[in-house]
Amino acid sequence: MKITRNVILDLLPLYSADEVSADTRALIDEYLETDPELAKVAKQMTVLERTKESPAPVSQDDKMKAYRIARRKNLIYTILLASGISIILLTILIMFFSSSS
Repeated sequence: MKITRNVILDLLPLYSADEVSADTRALIDEYLETDPELAKVAKQMTVLERTKESPAPVSQDDKMKAYRIARRKNLIYTILLASGISIILLTILIMFFSSSS
């Protein structure tokens, strides 16, 4: 089977992230020797991939702070929702009793 440029293009992101097997790396390297333009693109992708910042580890304190904030927002949302439902029910009850009198 002939390896086409499209197959190599599909594999380039994995290649530049160094997430391919040795056999796939050899296959892509061999193809890139025959396509200097694509080899240049592959090199640029690899440089960009290596300069990406890795996410900073999150400390336990940061996790707890985020949890507390989310819990507080959830409580506020629940209170507002319950208040809204209560107001609607009270309005319906008042309308019902005022119309029946």
